[in-house]
Amino acid sequence: MTPTLEAHLRRRRDRGRPLLLPYVTAGVTRDWPDVVRAYADAGADAIEIGFPFSDPMLDGTTIQEASDRALSAGATPRGVLAELARLGTEVPLVAMTYTNLIEQRGPRRFCAALRDSGLRGLIVPDSPLEEVGDLEEAAAGEGLDLVLLAAPSSSAARLREIGRRSRGFVYAVTRMGTTGENEPIPETAQRLAEELKGLTDRPVVLGFGISTPGQAAALARHADGVVVASALMRRLLDGAAPAELGEYVASIRDALDRGA
Repeated sequence: MTPTLEAHLRRRRDRGRPLLLPYVTAGVTRDWPDVVRAYADAGADAIEIGFPFSDPMLDGTTIQEASDRALSAGATPRGVLAELARLGTEVPLVAMTYTNLIEQRGPRRFCAALRDSGLRGLIVPDSPLEEVGDLEEAAAGEGLDLVLLAAPSSSAARLREIGRRSRGFVYAVTRMGTTGENEPIPETAQRLAEELKGLTDRPVVLGFGISTPGQAAALARHADGVVVASALMRRLLDGAAPAELGEYVASIRDALDRGA
């Protein structure tokens, strides 16, 4: 039986392995499935798959550009799901999408389609805690782990609720605002990760703006792992091949494992 996303990540974390979750926008290039395979071969613990969307509220300019390129090339949720179903990777895949795409099918049908295509998790950054109930129920009913986001501005009570209700891991965002690259990571990110680790036993993963192996290793000392997104998409948009992206992910994997 395939383990849940959370069981997979817990097992690796509990063995002392810092978690690495690289991101790719589905459809951004013709060979984007090869990027997923390269990430898996490079030591990713899970892989975040961004569904292209015309108005990604929390994505910075790089991922917005990647989404625009994918949409211009004709990417659709149905086509993305068909490609994912053919991938066959054992590394857990986590969909990152927005509420509008889910509502077009309805939460239950959307979650069922993700499950049927082999995904094990779902992130919906524009679905606030107060409104996530129906999606939470639909995801659980289809065996998907719905990952909730925690912001530096959240109160201790809200962080505790997020830690209780999130599945898979808790996604701790390093800053208020959108994703990005080549920007300093605020000290509040470290404090947020440490506070969450005191409130939940679920893996706590930091994301937004983590661009270099050194940044990833430094932040992983305070959390259980990191998401790397914009830095990878910038390389892809600038012409990097899947193998080159795999090499960069491998360099982050090495830095995490060495703690430097």
